[in-house]
Amino acid sequence: MINTDGLESIRTSLAADGYEINVNEEGERVGVVISATPEACADCLVPQTVMVSILEQALKVPAAAIDLSYPEESAAH
Repeated sequence: MINTDGLESIRTSLAADGYEINVNEEGERVGVVISATPEACADCLVPQTVMVSILEQALKVPAAAIDLSYPEESAAH
């Protein structure tokens, strides 16, 4: 079970820079997709390794259980 307060905190921070976050619990894994809005600040998103650490702390799940997809990856699919 993810920490919903932590998720809302990250959602608010990302929205300020023009990003959206979707989180899905898939068994023991947590799928996280961060997508860019047209107003997104390209230089504002931290590296994926840093974001996984942030997500680990905020969502209260192990980093190894987080599957993170960033905007450039989402656009490629």
